[in-house]
Amino acid sequence: MSQVKNSRRKLIEGRAALIVVDIQGELFVERDVQAIPCMPNFDKRMAKARIAIDKARECGIPVIFIQEVHRIDLVDFGRELDGSEDVHCLEDDPNTAIAARELDFRSTDYLIRKRRYSAFFGTDFEILLRGLKVDTLLLCGGLTDVCVHYTFVDGHQSDYFCRVIEDCVAGSSETAHESALRAMEYLQAGACRSLMETLDAMEKHEDLSPENRRR
Repeated sequence: MSQVKNSRRKLIEGRAALIVVDIQGELFVERDVQAIPCMPNFDKRMAKARIAIDKARECGIPVIFIQEVHRIDLVDFGRELDGSEDVHCLEDDPNTAIAARELDFRSTDYLIRKRRYSAFFGTDFEILLRGLKVDTLLLCGGLTDVCVHYTFVDGHQSDYFCRVIEDCVAGSSETAHESALRAMEYLQAGACRSLMETLDAMEKHEDLSPENRRR
C-alpha cells in the first residue's frame, strides 16, 4: 500500500508570474443565450482578478494575459464544439478582446493568444516563461474546470509550481468548479489558495525579474 504524503510548499517558489486566463469582454456582456455555461457570480469572480493584477504590478510580478480566439470559419475549433460549448471567441467579435477596462489591460503586459484550452498548447507561452525565468504560475480566470485546469496540468507536467487563486476563478458550474479545484490540489498540495493569501505572498515576493538577476 502506498503512503500518502503532504509536501505542501510555499505559495510562491522562486520567481512568480500572474496568469490571467480568458477574462475577455464577452464575459461582461449580457446575452439571452450564453455560448459557454457559467456558474453563478462568474463575472464578479472574474472582476476580482483586478485586485491580483494591481498587486502583481506593484510587486514587480509580470502579468500574462491569455486570450482564447478562433478563426471566423471555425476551422480551428476541432472537437471543442462536440461538448456543451457553442461557437465563441471569434476573431471578428469585439467582445473576444481582453476585458481591458475591467482589468486595466496595458500595452506593457504580456499577451498569449491560444486556439485550444491550455495556454501551453500550440503557443509561445513556455518560451515567454523561460525568458522571464518564472518558477511559479499564479492562475486566475476561467473556466476553472476547462482552460484553467488544462493550463495548470500542462504547467505541472512542465515542472512549474502552480497555484490557483480560488476567489478569482469560476467554472461552468459550481460542481465542476469544486471538482477541478480538488483535482488540481491532488497534483500539487497547497495549489488552491485564497486571494488574501496570494496578495500577502506577493507582498513578500522578492523581485527576481531578469533585469534584477543581472544586477
